[in-house]
Amino acid sequence: MAIQKPSHTFTKIHLKALRTNIFQILFTLSFTVFINTLGFSQDLPKSTEPITPKTERDTLSLVSDSLFSQPLNLKENDSITSDSIPKKKEFLSGKVNYKAKDYVSINQKENKIYLYNQAEVYYEDMEIKAGVIVIDYNKNLVYAGRLKDSTGYSQAPVFKQGQNVVEPDSIIFNTDSKKALIFNSKTEQSGGTIIADLTKKENDSVYFIRRGKFTTSENLDDPEYYFLMRKAKIVPGKKVVTGLTNMFIYDVPLPIGLPFAYFPMTKKQTSGVIFPSFGEQNDRGYFVQNGGYYFAINDYVDLAVLGDYYTNGSYGMRIESNYALRYKFRGNLSFRYENLISSERGFPDYSKTSVYNIRWSHSQDGKSSPNSRFSASVNLGSSRYYQQSINQLNSSNFLNNTLSSSISYSKSFQGEPQVNLNMTATHSQNTNTQQINMTLPTFQGSVSRVYPFEPKVGTKKGIIDNINFQYNVRAENRIQTTDSLFFKKEMFDDAKMGVQHSIPLTTNFKVFKYFSMSASTNFEENWTFNTVRKYYDAALEEEVTIQKNTFDSFRTYNFSTSIGTTIYGMYDFTKEGKDTKIQAIRHVMRPSISYSINPAFDQYYDTYEIVDADGTTSREVEYSRFEQSIFGSPNKNYASSMGISLSNNLEAKVRDKDSTKTEPKKIVLLNNLNFSTSYNFAADSMKLSPIRMSGGTQIFDNKMSINFGATLDPYALNNNNQRIDKLNINNGGSLFRLTSASVNMSYSLSNKSFSGKGDDDNSNDRAIQESLRSGGRADDLFGKPEDFADQRLTDDDRENKEEKPSELYNYVIPWNLRLAYAVNYSNSARQNEISSHSLMFSGDVEISPRWTVGASSGYDFKNNGFTYTQLRFERDLLSWRMNFSWIPFSTRSSWNFFIGIKSSLLKDLKYDKRKQRDQQL
Repeated sequence: MAIQKPSHTFTKIHLKALRTNIFQILFTLSFTVFINTLGFSQDLPKSTEPITPKTERDTLSLVSDSLFSQPLNLKENDSITSDSIPKKKEFLSGKVNYKAKDYVSINQKENKIYLYNQAEVYYEDMEIKAGVIVIDYNKNLVYAGRLKDSTGYSQAPVFKQGQNVVEPDSIIFNTDSKKALIFNSKTEQSGGTIIADLTKKENDSVYFIRRGKFTTSENLDDPEYYFLMRKAKIVPGKKVVTGLTNMFIYDVPLPIGLPFAYFPMTKKQTSGVIFPSFGEQNDRGYFVQNGGYYFAINDYVDLAVLGDYYTNGSYGMRIESNYALRYKFRGNLSFRYENLISSERGFPDYSKTSVYNIRWSHSQDGKSSPNSRFSASVNLGSSRYYQQSINQLNSSNFLNNTLSSSISYSKSFQGEPQVNLNMTATHSQNTNTQQINMTLPTFQGSVSRVYPFEPKVGTKKGIIDNINFQYNVRAENRIQTTDSLFFKKEMFDDAKMGVQHSIPLTTNFKVFKYFSMSASTNFEENWTFNTVRKYYDAALEEEVTIQKNTFDSFRTYNFSTSIGTTIYGMYDFTKEGKDTKIQAIRHVMRPSISYSINPAFDQYYDTYEIVDADGTTSREVEYSRFEQSIFGSPNKNYASSMGISLSNNLEAKVRDKDSTKTEPKKIVLLNNLNFSTSYNFAADSMKLSPIRMSGGTQIFDNKMSINFGATLDPYALNNNNQRIDKLNINNGGSLFRLTSASVNMSYSLSNKSFSGKGDDDNSNDRAIQESLRSGGRADDLFGKPEDFADQRLTDDDRENKEEKPSELYNYVIPWNLRLAYAVNYSNSARQNEISSHSLMFSGDVEISPRWTVGASSGYDFKNNGFTYTQLRFERDLLSWRMNFSWIPFSTRSSWNFFIGIKSSLLKDLKYDKRKQRDQQL
């Protein structure tokens, strides 16, 4: 189509009118971008600057029109130049760039602009791409649509503004009323997609749709499910409100519908209801678990309040909060409480117990404050919490028998010398014995090493230059209590407090070039606030101990020295001229001999007499008034001992399987093999201590870790199985008696272990983090939490883990396996028994692209029985997921079924069922 050029005899008024039309055209064209962008919220900025469209290849530019290429000779006194009518402001504030593959045509007769085939329009942060774009500036309408050819339709419109994208079949927009009709649009809103047959844009913030489909499926052409909304109102970025709606699964409607529905669409975190899980327990009736309310307080902290309720009266509560300040710190805090009732009131087995658990984790960004650091890892509460808790989140943690906590703050003062301060509060709790040990707090301070005789220039050499000393102080308040007295004032009654000062003086130097020698002496002063006085009460005929909470102190010192060296041995197999796989073996030995002297401080010991009934003294008893102090009593007996130790390391160089590599591969045969013992010259008997052996290695490309240890006693036992001062070899036995031994092995591998890609690092997996957060294990040997509705336990990045099909095989089966083996042997008193012997394992296998099975179990070889076992089945249903967990035996035997939508937007649309085994008499 040719464009007719206007005559050059136009008046200035005609020229002005034409310019105004062109500005209207460009304004209409720019508003097309807003038509289907649901995030549209404001008008275009106005400007009085002229617009110069950019000339593109294969496009027609308005700038090249002769109308604008002719010179305009306007005189300054021309009356037309000073028009009394005020000029309207321009509507465009930037350049409009547009192009089309076939043509760009302006039809003045129809008052339309046509852009055909791969039409594109760009204005500021907006862009339009379509097969055809038509602008009718007479009717103030803009049309964008597809192209039709023999194969069907192509080049559907795509509208973008910022991050918002709308892909309809066609669109009609009125630039006067700002209203639009959008046909067959697809719009993403907060993780979901709205597919609408017809959409009416009422204004910038309200849209109405007819027969719209809302889904989170990735396959928008054939979604697995959707909610059919007959009529709906959309407020972009906020909400979708609809009338009658029901779910369709593969275009099959479900018989249950809702008269109205509300879908929140905000991308920001918002407060809302957390839908619970339902189930039934044999001894507590029906229940709801993990339901409550989520409070989005601000961008830095949130709060979730959840609760459990059982029809027999039991209930539980859980408060969780996460907080974070970027580049400063982050952490989480949770409090869990359960009031559990068993049986019915009036029955002999009726019981009522309360358990609780507090967890707090805080980590500081290392760059926020290099000279100070605060961290916390707290896990404390009732000793029987994990054993008695019936919440699904704790199902994998009830085998834990220890709880530990630590809160610490440290600060360093730079300078010469540097001063370091540290404040720590610790907690250790044995859930079997219900014994609790705490330090509230422990203060430690130290001054870095000072070398008084170091040279001003050069390095330190010799015994004098290397003399150094430092100062350390440790103050501690130690509490030992039980679970029943925890958080009560009685727990502080037996608290022990003390301060320990130490000044070590050390030096080191070379001897005979190859030997390193060190010598040290240490002075300690101990302050305590807990002493005792003992005496014998003849009237009561018993020993009496009086606790005295008064200040007292004692001082000790000792001396030690050691000498050691390193011996390297190498055996080269290549010297024989053979091309062997093992090219060399290197053996590194580090022998060391030490000597120490510990004087006797018997001046801190007292005696009292035990008097018989007839008034005669039978014997004297010696004691120290510091024996119950926090740091114990000073050494009473003089000790002069020599220590011997030997550490070994074995490595091998082997030919690499990769022929392109020229260097051999180094593997570790023995990571360490250590022997140690000591001989006390001042002892009256049994001067030689048992020999302790320990070692470890890693094999199978460091996938299997092996650690072992043993204790060898050179002395014999008498008939009462008591240790005597006689060598075992002189008593008719062997050189040493094996009194104890242990072996621990762990093995972790997956299908990637054999593909050369390495195993996955699961340290950031959300399920593992939640298991650790709840007090569980990262290796899943005790099973996984069973609250499948909790989105933190899912992996939304499954598509990033999927393997591409191999060229040689139809499918690569992903799998992983974790093993833990432990055996302990005891023979200190001729019992000759295996004290513990078990094998535990956990693994998962993806038997098909969307079927995964897993198990966590173990076998106790001593008691001949399986340990706690959990079987898991998971089905990936594209937009849905299905989980089934089964605990076949134990006191917690049960099964748990779950099916629900993956998307966190609709995670409350689920069905779960938990069932315990039938009651047995």
